[in-house]
Formats: sequence, structure tokens, C-alpha cells
Amino acid sequence: MRTHLRTGLVSLLALGLFGWFLRNANLPHVWGELRSARMDMLALAFLFVAVTYWARAFRWQLLLGPIGPTRFRTAFRTTVIGFAASFLLPARAGDVLRPYLLAKQEGLSVSATIATIVFERVLDMIAVLLLLAVYAWGGAAHSVPERLLRPIQISAAGGLVVAVALMGLMFLLASHPERVGRLVLGMNRVLPHRMAHALAGVAKSFSEGLVVARTPRPFVLALVCSLPMWLVISLEAWSITKAFGIVMPVAGGFLVQALLVIGVAVPTPGAVGGFHEAYRVGVTTFFGASNDAAVGAAIVLHALSFVPVTLAGLWFMARDGMSVFGLRGMAQAAKGAEAPHQS
Repeated sequence: MRTHLRTGLVSLLALGLFGWFLRNANLPHVWGELRSARMDMLALAFLFVAVTYWARAFRWQLLLGPIGPTRFRTAFRTTVIGFAASFLLPARAGDVLRPYLLAKQEGLSVSATIATIVFERVLDMIAVLLLLAVYAWGGAAHSVPERLLRPIQISAAGGLVVAVALMGLMFLLASHPERVGRLVLGMNRVLPHRMAHALAGVAKSFSEGLVVARTPRPFVLALVCSLPMWLVISLEAWSITKAFGIVMPVAGGFLVQALLVIGVAVPTPGAVGGFHEAYRVGVTTFFGASNDAAVGAAIVLHALSFVPVTLAGLWFMARDGMSVFGLRGMAQAAKGAEAPHQS
């Protein structure tokens, strides 16, 4: 009952946000903007989408290296399935389903593999904020009024400080997995003994999954890979914007992408509503786009960002004998999984 209630609430939130997004749109004009969009720029954006998922799988394989050997094929397929699941299922189920599927197929610890996803998120934060800093201080924002530019600069600087602090915390956790396990085990004073032991095992495996934080080569490679990957993601947004005749410098995509990250954080199915409104606000506020052009571009950008990977994920799932209903059960199992493999 609780799951159905949560699904209903986030669905209502998505409808409300999407309605807000369309509130001032002239739909016939939006349709005209869609029909006149440049197909060459849309095709370029699709290419950027394909490169993005290849880069995500490659970077994940780097992060998984210190835990155990993995095949690129498995990393790529589970990455696509995971992102498709996040689009189709509530509560971003793909974030736990993706490492769960890979760990089962490659014989790795589930908790340690999930830890690499947390590490991915911190690398993503650093890359997005660095690109935002390039936009804010690199001269591309010269036409942005001071009252709008200053909050961007403060957010980029503050966010980078938080990201570096998180990186330091993960280094400490990775350096002392045994100590982390003993610390959690100390909770047996307030928790049942068996539960405390189980949590201690999961915490220890999770800390071991962050081992890349203290392994120089894969860590540096993953960090270096994150910047061009997010550059490509930003170029996707720039290409769509250009396709709709909105004047925006290439570096403007760094700002738009940072806003989209905020929009995607809104817990709606497939980021519907939050994604659209974040883009619309960004291009109308900072780049003078007309509302109808912004609405049309937002719809296309969202579709191109989510539909191809969802179709590819469904295809991989069908080949592996999985279904969307089965994914929901796997996601629940992944959330409650303990480390099944210890070296």
C-alpha cells in the first residue's frame, strides 16, 4: 500500500510540474517550433547520447577495477538497463539495480559494487561543477547580469568545496574498512546482535567498494574520464538548443546542464516535469529564448535523453529474459542485499 501511495504521489507531482511547465505555452506555436527544428543538430545530439553511455560504462569499469575484473559488455548492458529502469520505475530504482545486476553476473560483492555508484555521483558532481565554474569565470557569461551571475559563481565554488569534502570522506572510509565495520558493529548495544553483524558486514563491504579512492591510477583515470563525459552531455543540450534557433554559446551548455541536474533530482518518474522546467527556465532566463522555443526544445531534449536508452534497455532485458515487472522485484532485492561474495 505504501509503495502504491508513493507512486501515486510522485505521478501527481510529475503531472503538476509538467502542467506548470506548459502554463504559458502556445501549443500551436510549440508545434511549429518542433517542425522547424534542424535535423542535423538533432542527429548530432543523438550521437552525443550514444557516446555518453559508452563513456559511462567505460568509467564504471575503471571504478570496478580494484574490486574485481569485469567485462565491458556487462558494464555497458547493465548501465543501459539501469538507466532504463530509472525511467520506468519510481525512486530511481536503476541506481541500485545496475550494480546489483553487474555484481551477480561478475561474482562481485553487491555492497562494494553499490559503493562505486556513490563514487560515480561524487565524480559527476565534481565534473558538473568544474564545467559550471568554467562558464561562470571563463568569460562566456559576460552578457549575464551581475545579479544572476553572482549566485552561479557562489554555487559553483560552494559545491566544489562540498564535493572535495565528500571525496576526502570516501578516502577515509576506503582506508579503514575494518574500522568502519567495527564501528557499525558497536550498534549491537541498541540493535539485535544478528542485525548489527549484518550491517557491519555491509558497511565493511561498502567501504571496500570505495577502494578506488586510494588507488591512484584508476581514480585519476575515472576523474579525467568524467570531464569529457560531462562535456559530451553538455554538448547534447547545446545541440538541441541550437536546433531550435536559440542563441547560446557552447559553454552555455555547462550552465544548462547544471540546471538539468537539479531538475533530474526532483523525484518524478523519468524526471518528467522537473527536467523540462529546469531547461525552460535556464534558456529563457540566461539566453533570451522565447518561451515556445524553450518548451519545444525541452520536450525534444528530454525525449532524446530518455527514450533511446529506455528502448535499448528494454531490448537488452528481453534478450536476457527479464521484464519490467521482474525489475521491480530485483530492485527491492538489491536494496536489501548483503555482500554475497567475500574474497
